[in-house]
Amino acid sequence: MNRPRLFRHLAIAMIPVALSLGPSAVLAQTPPATPPGATAPESPAPPPAPTPPGSTAPATPVPPPAEVQTPKDPTAEAPKPPATAPMQTADPFGEETTLTPKMVLTLRNTATWENAFETLIDSFKSLAAVLDKQGVKPAGNMMIVYTSTDDNGFSFLAETPVDREIKNLPKNMSMGKSPEGKALKFVHRGSYDNMDNTYEAITNTLDDRKLEAKDTFIEEYTTDPLKTEEDNLVIDVYVPLK
Repeated sequence: MNRPRLFRHLAIAMIPVALSLGPSAVLAQTPPATPPGATAPESPAPPPAPTPPGSTAPATPVPPPAEVQTPKDPTAEAPKPPATAPMQTADPFGEETTLTPKMVLTLRNTATWENAFETLIDSFKSLAAVLDKQGVKPAGNMMIVYTSTDDNGFSFLAETPVDREIKNLPKNMSMGKSPEGKALKFVHRGSYDNMDNTYEAITNTLDDRKLEAKDTFIEEYTTDPLKTEEDNLVIDVYVPLK
């Protein structure tokens, strides 16, 4: 992990069935052939059934049009259009924002780049233990405020927002306020160890905009670092501006 350049810049998906008859049965049922030249007498058609006096033969019914046969239900709902997925927006990267100070429980610590994430997690665990012991629930996301860095490591403040003051704290903890003022917001998704590319892009953004940053930067863990797999972390990075 080598992040000093930034700090220096900041200042860092149906079959049918047939019946068979024997030959004799077929012959018995076959009518005699008509001799040559003779014409078979026509079978008289049966007279129509008499119609009772005073009545009229019923007319052959005509089926109503298809639309009359199957009337539409006026209460039926009109077909709904297919659902459309919500528009996806990109994460903020270099978005201007203003930080509002919050009351926080703070732990001051240092770490080397080789054990950076482990040290941060241990610091968050220490803060969580104190809050749990005193029955206090966090009032916001855990944060890291970097105060200084060099090629070997860095100094930082691990912070957890709370809604009331906590007393009887260990020596390395204290009550305080989170940073405030104008800042640029950047979003990192993934592990802590893969943040170098994010910080490099942050540095380039500051250079392109010719912005001057303060000598610190803040990481807000919008996913709980104590319960989230490292590769699934979402971290908001804030760079305070002068």
